[in-house]
Amino acid sequence: MQDTLLLGSEGIKKTILHGGTGEIPKFITGAKDRTVIDDSKVVGTPMEIVIGNMFKLDIWETLLSSMRIGEVAEFWCDTTHTGVYPLVSKSMRRIAEGKDPVDWHIHTCGMANMFAYHSLGYDDLDELMKEPKPLYFVLELLKVQQPSEYNRESWALSDEERLKVVPVLHGQGNKLYKQGRYQEATQKYKEAVICIKNVQTKEKAWDIPWMKLEKMANTLTLNYCQCLLRMEEYYEVIEHTSDIINQHPGVVKAFYLRGKAHMEVWNEAEARQDFGRVLDLDPGMKKAVKKDLAVLNMRMEEKNQEDRDKYKGMF
Repeated sequence: MQDTLLLGSEGIKKTILHGGTGEIPKFITGAKDRTVIDDSKVVGTPMEIVIGNMFKLDIWETLLSSMRIGEVAEFWCDTTHTGVYPLVSKSMRRIAEGKDPVDWHIHTCGMANMFAYHSLGYDDLDELMKEPKPLYFVLELLKVQQPSEYNRESWALSDEERLKVVPVLHGQGNKLYKQGRYQEATQKYKEAVICIKNVQTKEKAWDIPWMKLEKMANTLTLNYCQCLLRMEEYYEVIEHTSDIINQHPGVVKAFYLRGKAHMEVWNEAEARQDFGRVLDLDPGMKKAVKKDLAVLNMRMEEKNQEDRDKYKGMF
């Protein structure tokens, strides 16, 4: 059965390829529908769209709200509705690859990242971003679930739900850290940061709401770095703490953790500089820094002695 019609929104044409059954489902914020979009059959898993959340085109909600369960329809949408599709597609592809739909450690939103790096990482999406075109979407509505009927991942939550789950994840991470389960703790901290960053992208940078979220994210990122220290991932610690210091040069814990990481990879000058900055910012850290400097002095002396012995044997 084919029936071409225009939906209420301008710039959309619908062609029913296969009729569905029953009434048109009720879509509310948080409702999830399982549809086959683009090449999701190649991926092997139907695409999931969460009503009222990110990583989708807003127009998809309009399209899906016209469909019945089991219906297959083709929609033509002009560039008014498809301009940001490359950004959405990138997030969907990352989800399909088992990756985070956003790079949680980068302090800018997806749009800013695109201009900063001049590429979305996919040639076809880069081309479509440069020259937006009308797109066809073939959708098959397989299933609709209400919010209470499934467990949602963090990226599928509303902003309010994300902010509510952050302290829960923070507490779980702290508990796992105390138990020595550092790898599991990093996942909790990371998921919490992703929740915060998703909300933060909707705020104006450096305004009070944005800064409050930034402070929360930095706290969790530093907890993440504490786990990395235990896991001997020293260079990653240096990377994340440096990101924070570059943005917020007064965060004592960032200097302290970076100093400890530098110490572990024999960066003596950098470690001493960071520990010195810690004392400048917080003299109350004198005892802890004194202990770390003693360890640093001992390790450097041992390394220097090893070097002397090595060169003595060579000559």
